[in-house]
Amino acid sequence: MWRTIGNTTLEVVEGDITRQSVDAIVNAANSGLLGGGGVDGAIHRAGGPAILEQCRRIRDERGRLPTGQAVITTGGELVARHVIHTVGPIYGSNEDDAALLAACHTNSLAIAMADGLRSVAFPAISTGAYGYPLSEAADVALSAVASILQEDPPLDTVRFVLFGSESYRAYESALERITEPEDPARS
Repeated sequence: MWRTIGNTTLEVVEGDITRQSVDAIVNAANSGLLGGGGVDGAIHRAGGPAILEQCRRIRDERGRLPTGQAVITTGGELVARHVIHTVGPIYGSNEDDAALLAACHTNSLAIAMADGLRSVAFPAISTGAYGYPLSEAADVALSAVASILQEDPPLDTVRFVLFGSESYRAYESALERITEPEDPARS
């Protein structure tokens, strides 16, 4: 499913983020940037040691990555040339969960645009081990991205790549909700 916002195509697909042919994929990283389980582990395994080497350098220079922040590395052996690593919130651990999750998306897009990238693929950040409910995460993520796309940034494609039909349905429903045309009769 897709929608056009400004000049950018916003897509929701079911699939494997490590196989996406985009300029950058986003990694739902942990603050240590040294790999882990879920999406993080899959990206590090598929991308090879070059990603971990750059993550180690970043961590040595900057320390742990705060929640909502993002950094970029090579894509290593991935189809995508780059990986943007961001740390999502652990659901219920902070009253600002939604703002932090939105920041993961807006900061990742800001890095992509600063590096001249035109296409980015996101996973369902924080919905696995971090416990963010799918429907809530989908609304926050897609709303944050849509707000950036309404500013007509130099992006061709922003894609959400969801693992499994439950995740796909949650993000598909959210995309429908946030892009419904306004009913002039209700205004």
